[in-house]
Amino acid sequence: MADSKEKLFADFTAPTRQEWRDKIEVDLKGADYEKKMVWRTNEGFSMQPFYRKEDVDQLATVNALPGEFPYVRGNKKDNNQWFVRQNIELGSVADGASVDEDPIALAKAANAKALDILNKGVNSLGFRVPGNQCTKEYLAALLDGICAESVELNFRTCQRHCVELAEALVAYFTEKGYDLAKLEGSINFDPISKMLKKGKDTSALCSVGRDIIAALAPLPLFRCINVNADLLNNSGAYVYQELGYALSWGAEYLNELVEAGVPAEEAARRIKFNFGISGVYFMEIAKFRAARMLWAEIVKQYTGSVSGGASAAMMRVNATTSTYNLTLFDSYVNMLRTQTETMSAAIANVDSIVVTPFDVPYEQPTEFAERIARNQQLLLKEECHFDKLVDVSGGSYFVEELTVAIAKEGWKLFLAVEDEGGFLAAVKAGKIQEAINSTDAARHVNVGKRKEFLLGTNQFPNFTEKSEGKEPLAPSCCHVSCNTVAAEEPAFPALKTSRLASDFETLRLTTEKAAKQPVAFMLTIGNLAMRQARAQFSCNFLAAAGYKVIDNLGFPTVEEGVEAAVKAGADIVVLCSSDDEYAEYGVPAFNALKAADPKAIFIIAGAPACSEDLKAAGIENFIHVRVDQLKTLKELNTKLAI
Repeated sequence: MADSKEKLFADFTAPTRQEWRDKIEVDLKGADYEKKMVWRTNEGFSMQPFYRKEDVDQLATVNALPGEFPYVRGNKKDNNQWFVRQNIELGSVADGASVDEDPIALAKAANAKALDILNKGVNSLGFRVPGNQCTKEYLAALLDGICAESVELNFRTCQRHCVELAEALVAYFTEKGYDLAKLEGSINFDPISKMLKKGKDTSALCSVGRDIIAALAPLPLFRCINVNADLLNNSGAYVYQELGYALSWGAEYLNELVEAGVPAEEAARRIKFNFGISGVYFMEIAKFRAARMLWAEIVKQYTGSVSGGASAAMMRVNATTSTYNLTLFDSYVNMLRTQTETMSAAIANVDSIVVTPFDVPYEQPTEFAERIARNQQLLLKEECHFDKLVDVSGGSYFVEELTVAIAKEGWKLFLAVEDEGGFLAAVKAGKIQEAINSTDAARHVNVGKRKEFLLGTNQFPNFTEKSEGKEPLAPSCCHVSCNTVAAEEPAFPALKTSRLASDFETLRLTTEKAAKQPVAFMLTIGNLAMRQARAQFSCNFLAAAGYKVIDNLGFPTVEEGVEAAVKAGADIVVLCSSDDEYAEYGVPAFNALKAADPKAIFIIAGAPACSEDLKAAGIENFIHVRVDQLKTLKELNTKLAI
């Protein structure tokens, strides 16, 4: 059998790298290979369009095994089971709860919801506990009927009350007679995240981590020191930034705990990472693989050996789909975003996943939205069987290369932060916030210029959609009982959390509230292919502002086109033709419209060589792929008195 296989493969000559390159260049028909085929990532490196076996033969990642140090291929050897997690936010300010509401009643309401969703595929719960209710009695109401040995239980509370919560949990579980060694879950203690979000100096609380770990000693599988790197993701961070800063964040806590006398292995076992998942599919797969590998190396330096601290070096990751790229308009597209994000995290072998409901940008999630979010994970498990495969992407030349590349960039950033004194010092100096906010600002500019696409927002918007009263929700993460330092002035800058679509949504909502919806009319004439292509581009371009767009099959003369536009009540008339024909049609169309309706705005779709001549004739509006779409639409709204 072996001989026959060898003979079969001997009949085929493997193409060389140059032969592949030559074939690609023939298919490009003269187009620049580097510009068309090489992916220049936001992370600072480039990826080639194809890789060969020899490219990855020397990479350390391909020699690793699942469940073994450095865990690049996952923490498990024989399956890819992950927790399907849903966070229950009942009783928070965002939920509209009153400070006078009975906390036990809220606990019972949260409990009822938890029992319901546990029967619908969820096996991990996230609860928010009021800071003044970290008691065994409150937990009894919250967890009534929930078998803690069968469910992962995760808790958030005021950072100043985490020790109380830990003690109450141990007391409750002990009283219920559970085998404490089997219980899995977490308490989200992370004072640095408060500093990033609010600009408040809560660094003094970092020393409390040792006390929380001591309180949770009877619960060996409970993690309590959290790195909430999803905050960076939802603030617009690039993948390498989220990775590098998360590693530095975790190392900061690890170092703090070790210096406080906590054994390195114990400290590492208590740390949990909460990452976001962006829409860059393969990059996210590589990010999680690289994160496990790099964190294992960091922990190894503290524990002193691989064998003695192997289990401690396993990074535990909860991944949450991003809110940064979610949209208010065309919100069902959010399901597509979160599905691909969830798929990338599942393929990357994370430990638990939270799918953000599609309606989060404009309302508290409905029962329907939450059901869809749960089912998105169940689809990958029950129908795609992703939970059966360990590191399905392992061995892919592209993914292995990408894993190493993103690991190098993340590690470079990690070392830079460490050289400047560590993550906490960088946060106090405002350097982390400055870097992320700068990235966020750049990405908003790129979306405005259509260098970064958001389907349904700046690319292919729904022409006929109305907001129907939907308004963007302001971010809210504070519990009713945690308003302890609201009056304090920020000690340093905070992260900004403006969704990527927010500028376009503000523009479109403003247009929608105008006395009259602007009408944009496509005056199509001349070359069939060019006029259709430019009309389609112009319709997408202008509909992003909420304008009513009217496309047309074509007109024999500009005069007939202008007559039809005026009859349609057009506020904007876009001449759509070929570059060569604009010299013939541009000025006559402009003059005809000026005579028929002086208030109407005339636009040329494209950037023809005769642009200067057209401008000299009084034409000042041009739209094409190189203009700033958001800026142009705002200027049009100003001209339309909106």
